[in-house]
Amino acid sequence: MSTKPDQINIPAQLVKELRERTGAGFSDCRAALVEAGGNIEEAINVLRKKGQAAAQKKAQREATEGLVGHYIHAGGKIGVIVEVNCESDFVARTEEFQRLCHDIAMHVAALDPRFVRREEVTPEILEREREIYSEQARATGKPAAVIEKIVAGKMEKFYEETCLYEQHFIKDESLTIRELINQLIANLGENISVRRFVRLKVGEASGSPPSGAAQ
Repeated sequence: MSTKPDQINIPAQLVKELRERTGAGFSDCRAALVEAGGNIEEAINVLRKKGQAAAQKKAQREATEGLVGHYIHAGGKIGVIVEVNCESDFVARTEEFQRLCHDIAMHVAALDPRFVRREEVTPEILEREREIYSEQARATGKPAAVIEKIVAGKMEKFYEETCLYEQHFIKDESLTIRELINQLIANLGENISVRRFVRLKVGEASGSPPSGAAQ
């Protein structure tokens, strides 16, 4: 007799490991492991997809509550303030949300993004970057179609380096900040977004200007 998917024996230790790696709830982790046939890496992908779907459904909901998180680094030489929004004061007071605010502030201190999302990059900056990458690619003498692909790849790398949501989380490089936030949206059931941040470093002429507001 074949085993039905819901009859797969999932060890509690495996569920615990998945919870520690993703922050998802017990039932969600167990369901993901069942769906993935006990493969923890596949289960992580299942949870990510569900998190993305949940985030898309909730993205249009108004998020006017939240917290201002902060992080001070390097003996007081670098400081970050970040505003993270959610839908209710109840969620803002949860340990998970407060940890997210702290982790994002710490991430900004370490990787110094210039924007929250790629949509905030100005047309002038995009045009300048494309022109630089195009000149570099043309210098290789490659065909136009190849040059176009090279430029597109470099633009994606530019977004990854300069936009908070596209960057890989310093505490878990398998996750982008967007995916980290999406996981918490799925867990807490509310729209969550980074509105803005400012990063100050001793000795700089001025701190990073507050990065843009979420839509």
